[in-house]
Amino acid sequence: MVSLNEERKLWRKGFIRVACLDEAGRGPLAGPVVAAAVVLINFRSPDLRKLVLKDSKKLSPKKRGEFYKILTKHQAIEWGIGKVSEKVIDKINIFQATKLAMKRAIEKLRRKPNFLVLDGRMSLDLKIPQKSIVKADEKVFSCAAASIIAKVTRDRIMERYHQKYSRYGFAQHKGYPTKIHRRKLRRYGPCKIHRKSFKPVKGLIKNWSLFALKKI
Repeated sequence: MVSLNEERKLWRKGFIRVACLDEAGRGPLAGPVVAAAVVLINFRSPDLRKLVLKDSKKLSPKKRGEFYKILTKHQAIEWGIGKVSEKVIDKINIFQATKLAMKRAIEKLRRKPNFLVLDGRMSLDLKIPQKSIVKADEKVFSCAAASIIAKVTRDRIMERYHQKYSRYGFAQHKGYPTKIHRRKLRRYGPCKIHRKSFKPVKGLIKNWSLFALKKI
């Protein structure tokens, strides 16, 4: 059940600028990983507290879009987005890339937060007090909001990539390793936005010449 309980505990302790973070795109075979940081700057906003948020994965694309519009335009919410490309993911691995995306999201906030709540089991090497909560996007209001903003942002990125690499169907599966995506990969080989370090893609590269890779 998503609630403001975690934020309220921290506010009572004097941590007024609590930034909650979540990411989208750790599992796909293509495209960036995207993180969002959300700070409630007016936690007494009655219309905001009425929002019944859920983890973005449990919402339909239409409902995510509706929540995204409300959250990103609401005066009581401050938010930032951090993105890390597939090229950097291949260099530093997806776990480190996710942490980097979260740091970049924090940097996009107008003011530095004084506490962080992270979804999952991770910590950031920042001099800011922080707490990791497993499945925070299903429990913490601001983490649920961050998950929606990150997911919609990344989906839109992949939809734009679909215009350039339409044969892979990115608009449909957003780069995740679905049966359709794997079939397209076997047929056409990887394109420039595929994560070359990920096992399904890495294995295919051996069967494709550099010339063919540049042509795709």
